[in-house]
Parts: sequence; C-alpha cells; structure tokens
Amino acid sequence: MGALSRIVLHRLFLGLLTLFVVSIVIFTAVNMLPGDFAQAILGQGATPEAVTAIRRDLGLDQPPVTRYFQWLADVLHGDLGTSFAQANFVSFTGSDAEKASVLAQIGPRFANTMFLAGVTAAIAVPVSLTLGILAALYRNSAFDKVANVFTLSSISSPEFFLAYILILFLAVLNPLLPSLSNIYDGMGLGERLEKTLLPALTLTLVVTAHMMRMTRAAIINLLASPYIEMARLKGMSPMRVIVRHALPNALAPIINVIALNLAYLITGVVVVEVVFVYPGIGQLFVDSVKIRDIPVVQACCLIFAGAYILLNLLADILSILSNPRLRHPK
Repeated sequence: MGALSRIVLHRLFLGLLTLFVVSIVIFTAVNMLPGDFAQAILGQGATPEAVTAIRRDLGLDQPPVTRYFQWLADVLHGDLGTSFAQANFVSFTGSDAEKASVLAQIGPRFANTMFLAGVTAAIAVPVSLTLGILAALYRNSAFDKVANVFTLSSISSPEFFLAYILILFLAVLNPLLPSLSNIYDGMGLGERLEKTLLPALTLTLVVTAHMMRMTRAAIINLLASPYIEMARLKGMSPMRVIVRHALPNALAPIINVIALNLAYLITGVVVVEVVFVYPGIGQLFVDSVKIRDIPVVQACCLIFAGAYILLNLLADILSILSNPRLRHPK
C-alpha cells in the first residue's frame, strides 16, 4: 500500500471516529432539550396516564443508553427512524405510514438545501477567486482597500441582517426578486432559480469574504518566493505570474477554505432558510425543535455533522494531492 493510500485511509478512519463521537454528543444534547413531545402533543390538560402511554408507544420510556444504541444500529442500516409528529398524525388519520419516516421527510428538504448550496457555490467560488487574485495583483491599491472593507463588512454582519438588507433593496424598494422562496416539487428550473437567487446571494456575501481573503493572503505570501522573482525577471506579466506560478502553489489553503465554506453552505443555512421560508433541511430542523420531534432533530444534526466532516476530509485529501510536500512530510 502506497503512502498516499495510507494517508487517505487514516483520514477516513479519523472521520468515522469523529462522526461516532459526534453522534453521542448529538443524542445527548437533543435528549437534554427542555420539554416533552408527549406533553406538547396532548397539551396542558393531559393526564399522566395518557402521557405515559404515548411515551411507551414512542419508546421514550426506555433507558437513554438503550435508545442510543438502537438509534445507532438503525442509522447503520439506513433507517433514520420515525417522526414522532408524523407517526401521531398517521395514527389519527390512518394515512400512509411511509410518510412518517424521517428519511421521507428529510429527502426532499435535503435536495432543496443542496440546490441552494450549489447555486451559491456556483456564484461564490468564481467570484471570490477572481477578487482574491485581483486584490493580490493590485495590493495596497484603491481596489484592494475597497475589497477588504467590503469583505470585512460582510464577515462582520450576521446572515439575517444581510438577508433583510437584500430583501429591502431587491424585493421591496426594487421588486426584482421574490422575498419568499416558496419552491415546490415540479417547479421549472428557471422559476426555481429565481426563487432561490435571493437566499443564494445572501449566502454568497457571507462565504465570498472568507474565500477571497484567503486567496489574497495565500498568493501574496508566495510573491516573495525565488521562483516568482525568476518568473518576473523573465519578463512575464504580473497576471501570468500569479495565475501560472503562484496560484497552483497556493491551492492547499484555498481548497481548505473553500471546503469549509461549502460545509457552511449545508450546515449554516438554518438562519437564511428561516428568513426566506425556504423549504430546506434547516427550516425542517427549526420546526422539529419547536415540537420536540427528537428523531427528526437527531437526523438533521447527524446530516449536518456528516456533511461537515466529509467536506473537511475531502479538503484534507485534495490538499495532500495538490501539495507533494504534504505527502512526504520528512
């Protein structure tokens, strides 16, 4: 087995170990949430017998350790459990029991979130790389200073503030885009893009700043290297020096920051989805926390953690592939 294969397998093992530890934290934290689903469903006038019966039907009367290992075993078999709220609805209405599956609820919502993340990444990554390269090329110029002020302002502003500012200017004062992203199954691609564009622009303002500043810093850090000086002495244009010589050697930190921001697009969309009423996994997560739907909350947290760990793992592997010195640390 080669050195690269050993490094990749080692990273995979650490990723799985981290996900296992995170699953324990998720289960413990979710089950420590105040309130009780049975009490919330039945209301304040519920009798202790009725609450006990519902808790027994849902398995909430079992010890936490037993419930955790049962949940972990189900997850390993691809079963994220049954939604408490939907199971209660099915029992009262007699509707299709498959709708009570957590996987059936999360699937379409996760697809919507991935679509939003994809649109944001398609805008943010090229824009941030271009701005970072130009800021490095014209460092200490008016363009560089304006770009730094803009990125620092966007980093310092919370997502909901940026969202409301965009709604004010692009949906209220100038009705160019809809303020609510009420997308649904069967919607055409063009209409879906139009409904998704405003939350995507909000997320773009947040993540572009990090990627642009890291690109600028990584390139400037390499401009004093001997091989860059040699390329300049050969008469190459500054743009060609940066694109052909500095940028390829600065890929490792840039890949890391891009992966971290892509992970944020999946795990940090909760606030943006709530503001725009976007039917993604973040909105489902908030709604499930309100009604104490423990299986859905646990599944959402596990998906967030899994996406974050997977993208960090991917960034680590791509950094190793792009930089031979990381494959041979000695």
